[in-house]
Amino acid sequence: MLVMEKQKKTKGSAIKVVTPIYQADNKKLATKLKLANIEIAFQNGEKEKRADELIIANKELAYQDQEKEKRAAELIIANKELLLRDKESEKKADTLIIANIELAYQNQEKEKRAEELIIANKELVFQNQEKEKRAEELIIANKELAFQNEEKEKRASELILANTELKKAEESHKEYILGLEEIIFITSHKVRQPITQIQGISSLLNETIVTQEEIKEIIQFLKEPIKSLDAFTRELTTYLCQLQSKLEHKNDEDI
Repeated sequence: MLVMEKQKKTKGSAIKVVTPIYQADNKKLATKLKLANIEIAFQNGEKEKRADELIIANKELAYQDQEKEKRAAELIIANKELLLRDKESEKKADTLIIANIELAYQNQEKEKRAEELIIANKELVFQNQEKEKRAEELIIANKELAFQNEEKEKRASELILANTELKKAEESHKEYILGLEEIIFITSHKVRQPITQIQGISSLLNETIVTQEEIKEIIQFLKEPIKSLDAFTRELTTYLCQLQSKLEHKNDEDI
């Protein structure tokens, strides 16, 4: 009985001892569970933050992709614009090359015209010299004709009727000869000076090496004698027309 009582007492004390220990462990587990829940809640919060940040990052990445696409489109447009400008530059370069070729061609044409003008001036001088020779020959011929007319006048008594007609022809011819002599006189005075000027300028071209600027100046110097020759030509034409009209009018009166 004593043993049993002791055993009972021992069992009761053991139960009393175990119960506080179990309660302490439960408190520790509850505390750990709370801490774990807090940690899980914190981690979930962090995950939500990371998820929000990831969403924001994705939006930013999508925005950047859109901006990149815009920049790419702008770059394509800029490249097209640059290509167009390059084409325009090439066109302008081609136009400039063509203009330079045209300018070179015009300069060559001007040089050819200058050479042709020099040749024409030489030809004009030669023709004037030939005219002077012909005028001298004409004077000799006129003297010979005058001699022949004197011989014809001696025979006029025998050929009165023929002589009358011949006189008319002689008078017309004399007026024509006088006109020619007047023309020769005018030619010797009014043509000689511009011809001399042209000869002097031509000798400069033949004896010296001239530049384009000097050629231009020489051409300017040529304008004055050429103008004088032109004026004389007009005057000579007018004089010849008047002489021809006068002779025709006189012939009409004689008829």
